[in-house]
Amino acid sequence: MDELKRKWQEEIASRLKVIKILLIVAIIGIFCRLIYIQFFDENIGKISHQVHKKLISSEVLYATRGKILARNGEPLATSILRQSIFLDFASHGFDNEEKFARNADSLAKLLSGYFGDHSPRWYYNRMDSIHRKATQKVLTGQNIKEKRQSPISRLFRGKQYDTIPTYEVKRRHTHTRLFRDVDMNEWEQINRFPILNENMGLVYHSKPIDSRIYPHGNLAMRTIGRTDVEHPYGIEYAYRDTLAGKNGKVYLQYMAPNFKAKIENDTLKTIQPVNGADIVTTIDIELQDVADRALREALKAQNGIWGTTVVMECATGDILALANLSRTAKGDYYEGPNHAIATPMEPGSTLKLATTMILLDKAGMSPSKMYNSGYGKRVKVGKYNSVEDSHPIGTRKKPQIDLKTAFTESANVYFVKAVLDHFEGKEREYYQALCDLQLDHHIAFEEFQPKSPYLPKPGTAKWYGSTLGMLAYGYGLEITPMQTLTLYNAVANGGKMVAPRLISQMRRNGKVIADFPTKVVKDSICSTSTLALLREYLENVALEGTAEEYFGIDATPFRVGAKTGTATIAMGNKYSDSYYLGSMVTYLPADNPRYTIITAIHKKKGSGSIYGATLAGPVQKRVASYLYNREREWAEPLIVSDVKQLPSDVKGGNIEHIGSVASHFDLVSAYTSPTGWGTTKTGISSISITSTTADKRVIPDVIGMGLADALFLLESRGLDVSFTGSGKVVYQSKEAGAALHHGDKIKIRLE
Repeated sequence: MDELKRKWQEEIASRLKVIKILLIVAIIGIFCRLIYIQFFDENIGKISHQVHKKLISSEVLYATRGKILARNGEPLATSILRQSIFLDFASHGFDNEEKFARNADSLAKLLSGYFGDHSPRWYYNRMDSIHRKATQKVLTGQNIKEKRQSPISRLFRGKQYDTIPTYEVKRRHTHTRLFRDVDMNEWEQINRFPILNENMGLVYHSKPIDSRIYPHGNLAMRTIGRTDVEHPYGIEYAYRDTLAGKNGKVYLQYMAPNFKAKIENDTLKTIQPVNGADIVTTIDIELQDVADRALREALKAQNGIWGTTVVMECATGDILALANLSRTAKGDYYEGPNHAIATPMEPGSTLKLATTMILLDKAGMSPSKMYNSGYGKRVKVGKYNSVEDSHPIGTRKKPQIDLKTAFTESANVYFVKAVLDHFEGKEREYYQALCDLQLDHHIAFEEFQPKSPYLPKPGTAKWYGSTLGMLAYGYGLEITPMQTLTLYNAVANGGKMVAPRLISQMRRNGKVIADFPTKVVKDSICSTSTLALLREYLENVALEGTAEEYFGIDATPFRVGAKTGTATIAMGNKYSDSYYLGSMVTYLPADNPRYTIITAIHKKKGSGSIYGATLAGPVQKRVASYLYNREREWAEPLIVSDVKQLPSDVKGGNIEHIGSVASHFDLVSAYTSPTGWGTTKTGISSISITSTTADKRVIPDVIGMGLADALFLLESRGLDVSFTGSGKVVYQSKEAGAALHHGDKIKIRLE
């Protein structure tokens, strides 16, 4: 027994030795294999990469696109993150036809109810049709299978067999959008619907879309810009990198079907996205709307081809409104090319401001210098220039006019004569003077890549014998409306030229990352004496000249400086009598300018006017009136107090009524007659009433009266009265005491 036990122990020990040896050999083999794999196997890197690729993936962390803001922080363009959902109808999850039909029917009803764009039948048919096309069964062969039979059937009929065809599903993996892009809130709701909630597996993928939203529609769209069109433009395109920011990245590890977890280590670090910066513009959205509407109405009324209106703040150069409208083939108007910045054209008479400045400052010409205007006739000036004015200026017997009259009436003949008289033989000096006014290049908006202005240089092939004379009244060069506006703004700004500014700041996450301060181009564009004369001339154009209809003493309750311009457009190398550019530049208020406005309209000769005043005047007046009326500091503030306030002024009119008002406020009245009509002078606690003449053969004095009393008194004496404004009369066109003729016209203005 002991011997048997010993033999079994030896047998077990020998077997264990064999196992031990085998294990040692296996361990050595594994160790050698590991060494080989680690240091010598050339394929291991590829294999490791493939495994890593299957287990580890990365996803983009999308940066939020920056906003474009108005000057008050209101968004002009902003982004909403949307999801595009693409379904793969060839997915294996759809192989169960019965389950697919049941879930597709439910999804169709829910999508139809949620979006309301199509019927449930439309959604179901679309899903069923795409699924059938994406998963086509192809016959690959046949299998023979014994039928299931009862023993009796088998006994009498023998074994029976069925032929079963075998199919292979041929899949066409397409990615189909079943419904529109949805924002994150919408996606949170619809991803609970069948199929979208992954009850048939992951059969779709989502793609984040940065969807751009424009809260004000097409208003200022040409300035704001687009990048999702064939030819991108505007701020969106010029600052596309700044707005876009920089995407980040996160790494994910496969853990289980449809489940991944974020990982991060020394080699796989999450890169956080850098959101795009917000761009703060100088656009005043309310003013932009006013300018757009006014320009649109003027273009429709005159059947204009295109037009632009720009409003600039004098001190800063801020562009508060920038409207650009072009006509479609159907006659509608849309935000077209940015003509204000990118369309150089011959400006016409608006350039006479530069001509006047150069004559006074560079040539030292006396403002009283007289030239024969030709009284509306075409005049040959020098060897090469043949010029005429749009209307007779001066008188037939005395056509000699001075500089102020020439500027006010926009006399072409005068300016050509004056320039040739002072600069013939000194063409380079005149050219340099225009360059000094920045008319040979753009001083802003290079990021928008505008077309370069054209200013011919003496001594070159494009400087002709007639060029100097043509430059005198705005022909022979091409500049943009923005350049013209910048020049006029410098005059309004006390001689200081500032560059136009459209962008004031860049912000990221509410913090300012870049400032764009006002850029002073020239501290002074002319002498103080010349500036004073220019301001006087511009204000005279508004009061008595070509802009009188819109800004004359009877047209508005405020004073402005203005200049109009009408230019015939050159077609090729010849001037056409068919196309015109009408423009007007205005600054206001005249005594302390705060805003400068330009309107330019391009049109074909036909119905309506071709002149700058008529084309641009209605737009200028509407925008200027809006600016004037909205400035609260220009109006007297309302005094709120518990203490009884005495009136600071009492209107004139019927003396008995004035006395009644005076007694109500405990004012001491002093008058020469207790009845009739009179004007007033109000003191601290008294009122003095001066009777106006009762003689119906002379013009009565209505200054200081209210409208009702003034109209009654004037019309009762047979006068034809027109009026502007509200309040009390501050101006009457016919002097009090002058002889009165029945039917005479008289204008009164109230403030």
